[in-house]
Amino acid sequence: MKQIIILCALLMQCACNDKIVRENKPADEGTGVSQLGKSDIDNVLDIHIQQSQDLLRELMLKLYKRNPRELKKSDLKLPEEHLVRLFDLEHTWDFPELEGKYDIELISLTFKKDFQGDRVFAFVAGLMSMIMKSYNYQSEFYMFDTVDAQKLYNCARNIEIAVWKLSHNLDENGEPFLYSNALSDTEVVNISFERLFGKLIGTQDNITAIMAGKNNRTVKTVIQKLATAVFFPI
Repeated sequence: MKQIIILCALLMQCACNDKIVRENKPADEGTGVSQLGKSDIDNVLDIHIQQSQDLLRELMLKLYKRNPRELKKSDLKLPEEHLVRLFDLEHTWDFPELEGKYDIELISLTFKKDFQGDRVFAFVAGLMSMIMKSYNYQSEFYMFDTVDAQKLYNCARNIEIAVWKLSHNLDENGEPFLYSNALSDTEVVNISFERLFGKLIGTQDNITAIMAGKNNRTVKTVIQKLATAVFFPI
């Protein structure tokens, strides 16, 4: 009951406070006022952003289900409450428990041994802020808006690095910081995580190709060994 009340309060705050409104909401469909000043490429950008956000929502729920201990590190005990906080409320990525970090620094914080916070929230918030940064922190685009294809490409490669860290970085007990695939050598591998990350990377690579073609720009590709790879700046 307490968790339900907290969730309702968050939603009411989102609806009533003029400083806290829904962010990252899907663009309105149709040919209404919201479509004025939009080109086809703007709609394509909107769709790709929304697809990425939908995939990250799914990822957060799956990671909390796999790592329920992370829910105990916050006053918010329901995964849905964390979804509201990250995806539905307007914010500047300055979550107190995340030490003022976002983007690739926040993803890295997830795998620090001395980090005591919610690693699921940190990991997904890091991915989310990194992806939104590659879109210039815009959730909707209009005519004359554009994005840098190189930033989109770098973001896709960073997701690959983050996925590698999720599967291979271990804590002081030799256990993953966050479980995603198999818990042991004898357990059947949960490939649903791989499929989800594959879709997330594919979405980013697809919009990279579209924007590179639109702007007639060649994207500089880089090959790294994931075991020693470093995050690319966005």
